[in-house]
Amino acid sequence: MAISRDAIVTAAVRLLDEGGLAALSLRKVAAELGVSAPTLYWHVTDKRALLDLMAERMVAEHAPPDAPAPGQPWWEWLAESARVRYRAFTAHRDAALVVAGNRPTIASLDQIERTLAVLVDAGFTPSEAMDAVFGLGHYILGAALEYQAEAARTAAPPDPEVLARLAELPHLHAAATTRTDATGEATFEVGLAAMIGGLRATRS
Repeated sequence: MAISRDAIVTAAVRLLDEGGLAALSLRKVAAELGVSAPTLYWHVTDKRALLDLMAERMVAEHAPPDAPAPGQPWWEWLAESARVRYRAFTAHRDAALVVAGNRPTIASLDQIERTLAVLVDAGFTPSEAMDAVFGLGHYILGAALEYQAEAARTAAPPDPEVLARLAELPHLHAAATTRTDATGEATFEVGLAAMIGGLRATRS
């Protein structure tokens, strides 16, 4: 049975959504496709290479614009790009874990170059632009990872002792009982505003 790299990645992402990263293996991907595991090695060298391809696929599903719209400030474009990435990393189970530590594939290099070009045009050096991209990327991944980890444990009942102590701490109690952030995006926006503001300040 002939299979393609695209079919392998599609099956792997489907298995990721079903069982999470810990349950994903090349053997299970092969079984999903009805082939033997060695067949996959014609298309992917190992699990890490497969994860890189999966990361590329999940990011591409929520691709931000390559450059600011006419008249759009670079910082607004960068913030919107970060929001799109955050949604990509929370759209699939354990997506942040898959993307963390991945190496760019050849297909993603042009997109990275276009992002750096926008920042260089805004006054960053290429090295500063890459640092900005890395810094934002690390924040987005961390925020997505924390959101998914918290969402995975919402079914667990709260500790009665913690609730009792919480009721005795007025500021913490007020914050805990008035905040609603079902998707994690409100919290994400607070950190994003701080990071974008810091980057803007370096160019003023």
